[in-house]
Amino acid sequence: MRFDLAELPPDLGYKLLTSTITPRPIAWVSTLGATGVVNVAPYSFFNAMGHTPPVVALGLLRDSNRGFKDTARNILDSGEFVVNLVPEGMIAQMSATSAALPPEESELEAAGLRAAPSTHIRPPRLADSPVSFECVTHAAVVTGPQQTIVIGRVLAVHVADHFVLDAEKGYIDTPALGLVARMHGAGWYARSTDLFQLARPKTGSGV
Repeated sequence: MRFDLAELPPDLGYKLLTSTITPRPIAWVSTLGATGVVNVAPYSFFNAMGHTPPVVALGLLRDSNRGFKDTARNILDSGEFVVNLVPEGMIAQMSATSAALPPEESELEAAGLRAAPSTHIRPPRLADSPVSFECVTHAAVVTGPQQTIVIGRVLAVHVADHFVLDAEKGYIDTPALGLVARMHGAGWYARSTDLFQLARPKTGSGV
C-alpha cells in the first residue's frame, strides 16, 4: 500500500515514520535557557552524520501549543547543547523529562537528575549518563512551522571510565553501556541485547 504524505494529515505521516524507522537512538538533550534554567528533553529523531568533522543531527518537532520547544529555542539562541545517551537504568527519568514544563522550570530538577559541567560549552551534561557529546551548532534548517533540523559539531565526547576498554584506540564496551532506543507506538523501547555479527565485503561501503 502506498501512502502519499502530501495528501494525508501530518499526524498520520508521523505514525508511519516512527513505526517503520526503528530502532531510533535517543538524544537526551540538555540546553541552557536565556535565564540560566537547564532544560532537558529526549528526542528520537537523532543520529551521527559524519566524522570529519564529527557531526550529529537532531530533528526537533514543534509543540502543538507553543511552537518551538524549549530545546529548539535554546539551541537556536545559544548554538550550544549536549546530547546525552540513555541507559536502561535511567529510562524512567528520561521519560519524566518529556513532560511539558514551562520554560522557567527545569526538567533536571523535576526528574532528580545530576548535572556535571561541560568542558567547552555552557550547558551541563548529565552526570549519570554513560556517554555525552558536547555540541555547537554547525547548521540549522527550518523544515516547517517551528520544526527544525539542527546539525551539531561534536567538540568533546565524555564516556564513563569503566566503559573505556582502550582509550588510545577508541575502544568502548558498547554492549555494557546498556543503551535503549525508541520503537514504534507510545511507550515502546528496545534494548541493545539481541545482537548478531555479519562480516562485510572488503569493498563494501560503511553501513
